[in-house]
Amino acid sequence: MISICEFTADLAETRIEELSELLIDAVDSGASIGFMPPLSVEAARDYWRSVIDAIRHHSRVLLVAEEDGLIQGSVQLGLELRANGNHRAEAMKLFVHRRARRKGLARRLMGEVETVARRLGLTLLLMDTRKEGDAEKLCGLLGYVRYGEVPGYARSSNGELHTTVFFYRQLSFDQ
Repeated sequence: MISICEFTADLAETRIEELSELLIDAVDSGASIGFMPPLSVEAARDYWRSVIDAIRHHSRVLLVAEEDGLIQGSVQLGLELRANGNHRAEAMKLFVHRRARRKGLARRLMGEVETVARRLGLTLLLMDTRKEGDAEKLCGLLGYVRYGEVPGYARSSNGELHTTVFFYRQLSFDQ
Protein backbone atom coordinates (compact mmCIF):
# COMPACT_ATOMS: atom_id res chain seq x y z
CA MET A 1 0.00 0.00 0.00
CA ILE A 2 1.33 3.42 -0.97
CA SER A 3 1.00 6.35 1.41
CA ILE A 4 1.77 10.00 0.72
CA CYS A 5 2.88 12.28 3.50
CA GLU A 6 4.39 15.70 3.98
CA PHE A 7 8.01 15.54 5.07
CA THR A 8 9.28 17.98 7.65
CA ALA A 9 12.81 19.30 7.31
CA ASP A 10 13.96 16.96 10.09
CA LEU A 11 12.38 13.91 8.48
CA ALA A 12 13.88 14.81 5.11
CA GLU A 13 17.29 15.06 6.77
CA THR A 14 16.98 11.58 8.23
CA ARG A 15 15.91 10.18 4.84
CA ILE A 16 18.33 12.20 2.68
CA GLU A 17 20.11 9.10 1.35
CA GLU A 18 16.84 7.63 0.08
CA LEU A 19 15.76 10.95 -1.37
CA SER A 20 19.12 11.22 -3.11
CA GLU A 21 18.73 7.74 -4.59
CA LEU A 22 15.25 8.72 -5.85
CA LEU A 23 16.63 11.85 -7.50
CA ILE A 24 19.52 9.98 -9.11
CA ASP A 25 17.10 7.37 -10.47
CA ALA A 26 14.91 10.11 -11.95
CA VAL A 27 17.86 11.85 -13.59
CA ASP A 28 19.32 8.57 -14.88
CA SER A 29 15.98 7.68 -16.45
CA GLY A 30 15.75 10.97 -18.34
CA ALA A 31 13.42 13.05 -16.17
CA SER A 32 13.44 16.72 -17.13
CA ILE A 33 13.94 18.11 -13.64
CA GLY A 34 16.94 20.41 -14.03
CA PHE A 35 19.83 17.97 -13.66
CA MET A 36 22.12 16.22 -16.13
CA PRO A 37 23.32 12.63 -15.77
CA PRO A 38 25.37 11.30 -14.28
CA LEU A 39 24.31 12.97 -11.05
CA SER A 40 26.67 12.28 -8.17
CA VAL A 41 25.44 11.28 -4.75
CA GLU A 42 27.02 14.42 -3.30
CA ALA A 43 25.25 16.67 -5.84
CA ALA A 44 21.95 14.92 -5.03
CA ARG A 45 22.54 15.42 -1.29
CA ASP A 46 23.36 19.11 -1.90
CA TYR A 47 20.10 19.51 -3.78
CA TRP A 48 18.09 17.93 -0.96
CA ARG A 49 19.89 20.10 1.58
CA SER A 50 18.67 23.15 -0.36
CA VAL A 51 15.12 21.75 -0.29
CA ILE A 52 15.40 21.13 3.46
CA ASP A 53 16.53 24.73 3.93
CA ALA A 54 13.54 25.94 1.89
CA ILE A 55 11.19 23.82 4.03
CA ARG A 56 12.67 25.42 7.14
CA HIS A 57 12.07 28.87 5.63
CA HIS A 58 8.45 27.95 4.81
CA SER A 59 8.95 28.41 1.07
CA ARG A 60 8.64 24.75 0.11
CA VAL A 61 6.44 21.77 0.89
CA LEU A 62 7.79 18.28 0.20
CA LEU A 63 5.37 15.41 -0.36
CA VAL A 64 6.76 11.89 -0.47
CA ALA A 65 5.13 8.63 -1.53
CA GLU A 66 6.20 5.49 0.30
CA GLU A 67 5.45 1.82 -0.11
CA ASP A 68 6.67 -0.80 2.36
CA GLY A 69 9.06 1.74 3.88
CA LEU A 70 10.64 2.65 0.52
CA ILE A 71 10.43 6.12 -0.97
CA GLN A 72 8.79 5.69 -4.38
CA GLY A 73 8.21 9.28 -5.48
CA SER A 74 7.97 12.90 -4.50
CA VAL A 75 6.69 16.29 -5.56
CA GLN A 76 7.24 19.75 -4.18
CA LEU A 77 5.16 22.84 -3.80
CA GLY A 78 7.23 26.01 -4.23
CA LEU A 79 5.42 28.72 -2.30
CA GLU A 80 5.43 32.34 -3.43
CA LEU A 81 6.10 34.45 -0.36
CA ARG A 82 5.73 37.93 -1.83
CA ALA A 83 2.45 39.62 -0.89
CA ASN A 84 1.21 40.06 -4.44
CA GLY A 85 1.65 36.37 -5.23
CA ASN A 86 1.02 34.52 -2.00
CA HIS A 87 -2.14 33.01 -3.49
CA ARG A 88 -0.08 30.88 -5.92
CA ALA A 89 2.59 28.19 -5.90
CA GLU A 90 4.54 26.05 -8.33
CA ALA A 91 4.10 22.28 -8.43
CA MET A 92 7.65 21.17 -9.11
CA LYS A 93 10.08 18.27 -9.26
CA LEU A 94 7.47 15.55 -9.66
CA PHE A 95 9.21 12.24 -10.04
CA VAL A 96 8.53 8.57 -9.43
CA HIS A 97 11.14 5.85 -9.09
CA ARG A 98 11.34 3.50 -12.09
CA ARG A 99 10.33 0.55 -9.90
CA ALA A 100 7.01 2.26 -9.08
CA ARG A 101 5.99 3.79 -12.40
CA ARG A 102 2.76 3.12 -14.30
CA LYS A 103 0.76 2.64 -11.10
CA GLY A 104 -0.89 6.07 -10.97
CA LEU A 105 1.53 7.40 -8.38
CA ALA A 106 2.30 10.68 -10.19
CA ARG A 107 -1.43 11.38 -10.42
CA ARG A 108 -1.83 10.67 -6.69
CA LEU A 109 1.09 12.94 -5.81
CA MET A 110 -0.41 15.76 -7.88
CA GLY A 111 -3.78 15.21 -6.20
CA GLU A 112 -2.11 15.57 -2.83
CA VAL A 113 -0.32 18.74 -4.00
CA GLU A 114 -3.71 20.24 -4.76
CA THR A 115 -5.08 19.16 -1.38
CA VAL A 116 -2.15 20.79 0.43
CA ALA A 117 -2.45 23.91 -1.75
CA ARG A 118 -6.12 24.27 -0.84
CA ARG A 119 -5.32 23.73 2.84
CA LEU A 120 -2.83 26.60 2.56
CA GLY A 121 -5.46 28.82 0.94
CA LEU A 122 -3.82 28.84 -2.49
CA THR A 123 -5.93 29.39 -5.58
CA LEU A 124 -3.44 29.01 -8.42
CA LEU A 125 -0.88 26.33 -9.25
CA LEU A 126 1.77 26.59 -11.97
CA MET A 127 3.80 23.80 -13.52
CA ASP A 128 6.22 23.35 -16.40
CA THR A 129 7.59 20.30 -18.15
CA ARG A 130 9.26 19.04 -21.30
CA LYS A 131 7.02 19.09 -24.36
CA GLU A 132 5.64 15.71 -25.45
CA GLY A 133 6.70 13.95 -22.25
CA ASP A 134 4.59 11.94 -19.86
CA ALA A 135 4.25 14.90 -17.48
CA GLU A 136 2.72 17.04 -20.25
CA LYS A 137 0.07 14.38 -20.81
CA LEU A 138 -0.57 14.15 -17.08
CA CYS A 139 -1.07 17.92 -16.79
CA GLY A 140 -3.74 17.77 -19.47
CA LEU A 141 -5.48 14.84 -17.81
CA LEU A 142 -5.52 16.67 -14.48
CA GLY A 143 -7.17 19.78 -15.92
CA TYR A 144 -4.14 22.05 -16.10
CA VAL A 145 -4.40 24.71 -18.79
CA ARG A 146 -1.49 25.09 -21.16
CA TYR A 147 -0.56 28.75 -21.52
CA GLY A 148 2.61 28.69 -23.54
CA GLU A 149 5.84 27.10 -24.57
CA VAL A 150 9.45 28.15 -24.98
CA PRO A 151 11.58 26.39 -27.61
CA GLY A 152 15.08 25.37 -26.54
CA TYR A 153 14.34 26.01 -22.87
CA ALA A 154 16.05 22.94 -21.37
CA ARG A 155 18.86 20.62 -22.37
CA SER A 156 18.52 16.85 -22.31
CA SER A 157 21.20 14.37 -21.33
CA ASN A 158 22.30 14.02 -24.96
CA GLY A 159 22.76 17.78 -25.29
CA GLU A 160 19.63 18.36 -27.37
CA LEU A 161 17.54 21.41 -26.50
CA HIS A 162 13.88 20.74 -25.77
CA THR A 163 10.78 22.87 -25.72
CA THR A 164 9.22 23.44 -22.30
CA VAL A 165 5.47 23.89 -21.89
CA PHE A 166 3.85 25.90 -19.11
CA PHE A 167 0.58 25.14 -17.35
CA TYR A 168 -1.67 26.62 -14.70
CA ARG A 169 -4.61 25.31 -12.72
CA GLN A 170 -7.05 27.44 -10.81
CA LEU A 171 -8.13 25.74 -7.61
CA SER A 172 -11.55 25.89 -6.11
CA PHE A 173 -12.34 24.81 -2.60
CA ASP A 174 -15.34 22.65 -3.48
CA GLN A 175 -13.30 19.92 -5.21
